[in-house]
Amino acid sequence: MTGTPTRRARPDGIDPAARSRARRRALQAIYAWQMSGQRIAQVIEQFRSEQDMDIADLAYFEDLLRGVDANLAKIDEELRRFVDRDIAQIDPIERGVLRLAAYELLFRVDVPYRVVLNEAIETTKRFGADHGHSYVNGVLDRAAAQWRGAEVGSGR
Repeated sequence: MTGTPTRRARPDGIDPAARSRARRRALQAIYAWQMSGQRIAQVIEQFRSEQDMDIADLAYFEDLLRGVDANLAKIDEELRRFVDRDIAQIDPIERGVLRLAAYELLFRVDVPYRVVLNEAIETTKRFGADHGHSYVNGVLDRAAAQWRGAEVGSGR
């Protein structure tokens, strides 16, 4: 037996742990992008060269970042229906989490809404303010009910 860990990919080839790490890296990159104003391609390249991306799903990381960037106006427009303040006034970590989760809920219907919500809450607990996860949870619960109503209603 070797000392290398085995990856537990699902039958569809998706490694949930690598996707989770991709989401965490994506949040860090979205935060940097929001704060610096750099083009998303520059942020992606910076993360490729500076972060340990071998353990993350690099393709998913890039899809998240490019998807948020390409759909930012739509994402923010949709989020406005569920937040209690202007998007720009939301803490940058929570704003980044909401944007990433909104992208997945709206444009990545292959990802179950429960996975999106759980990952968003856990990521906010890890990187956000003390009670930021409660805010994110409230916003995303209402958003998921609207955007993925049939899936939420079926309990999947």
